[in-house]
Amino acid sequence: MTEEQHADAPRYILNKDAQLHRLRRIEGQIRGLQRMVDSDTYCIDILTQVTAATKALEAVALGLLQDHLRHCLTDGASDPSVDLDAKLVEASTAIGRLMRA
Repeated sequence: MTEEQHADAPRYILNKDAQLHRLRRIEGQIRGLQRMVDSDTYCIDILTQVTAATKALEAVALGLLQDHLRHCLTDGASDPSVDLDAKLVEASTAIGRLMRA
């Protein structure tokens, strides 16, 4: 995506600062995991931290999905040019990917 296209992209992430903060915290968790592996930390302790990082990523994903549903489905319902069936399929596919992860 070019910078110009990015500037025109919809801004529907309601808690963007909070999401970015969470992602930075997760980035720190991942760096911590790398250090744990590098220093031969006990496997169960590493797995505990992997679980925490996974849950944190799931929380980010759910927040983004909620914002997407609010923007694309709720707001789209008032716009006759929006194909709500396509948006519902898109959202359902994303939910399915999250459930398989």
